[in-house]
Amino acid sequence: MKRLKRSVYDRKIAGILGGLGENYNIDPNLLRVIFLILFGYFGIFLLIAYIVCSFIIPNESTV
Repeated sequence: MKRLKRSVYDRKIAGILGGLGENYNIDPNLLRVIFLILFGYFGIFLLIAYIVCSFIIPNESTV
């Protein structure tokens, strides 16, 4: 099983969605669009979850 990690090369802000895309073989840009759509509905809760994930999920270079 692959460990989830933040991407170093495919990052826009913290590399979380790039890491998710690499881990599950999904286009990270598609995940970014889905994130923005969901952000319209869930707003601050999704932003807080993203910030928490940026502290919890390790960088690709440290794994």
